[in-house]
Amino acid sequence: MKINHFCYLCLGLVLTGCLFFSLPLWLGMLLVNLLTLWVYGWDKLAACKGWQRVPETTLLLFGVVGGWLGAILGQWLFRHKTQKQPFRTYFILSVVLNLLLVLAAGYWFYGRMVV
Repeated sequence: MKINHFCYLCLGLVLTGCLFFSLPLWLGMLLVNLLTLWVYGWDKLAACKGWQRVPETTLLLFGVVGGWLGAILGQWLFRHKTQKQPFRTYFILSVVLNLLLVLAAGYWFYGRMVV
């Protein structure tokens, strides 16, 4: 199985599994960040060993879904994807997109109830 498909499968399992707990949002954010940290670690290991790499679009998608804290920790801990400037720019944009989505969802669900 390709590593990219495996990453998406893990992400889908994490997000689906969180629906069965009492605090799915918080558990989902925690698990997505841990999964993102693991993916960054795997990609760094694959880069060192010459194995199949995780595509940058997958790494950026994990940031959009909410794993950007795990991504920042993975970049710092593994010293991975810290020098590649186009990726850094796209990563910052993915973090901003995630924050805008969270704000929009918060307004949509909670801002409308205040009326």
